[in-house]
Amino acid sequence: MEQPIWNFEQEPSDEPMDETSVNLRAYFDRMPDDKMQQYSSSWGDEQVIEWDDNFRDDGNLMLLCSERDVEVGEYRRVLEQSIRYRNRVRPTIRSEG
Repeated sequence: MEQPIWNFEQEPSDEPMDETSVNLRAYFDRMPDDKMQQYSSSWGDEQVIEWDDNFRDDGNLMLLCSERDVEVGEYRRVLEQSIRYRNRVRPTIRSEG
């Protein structure tokens, strides 16, 4: 499996991190940049769920090897952190590539 160019998974956090938090960050590291750039914070939860297309019928993200469920609110919060991370490091990554 090819490693993603992003490393948000290991970016320091102001919040306590459990296994699920790390897995969610790794999930976003593997999301294509063009897809992530489509996201809009103005979308409703249902639109976010449809856009990602990896949520279960119970409204939680299908995330393997996790201790707990990830609801759309947490998903959005961490996604927006990941977007800020990418916006910050993208120029460096592009100059290295």
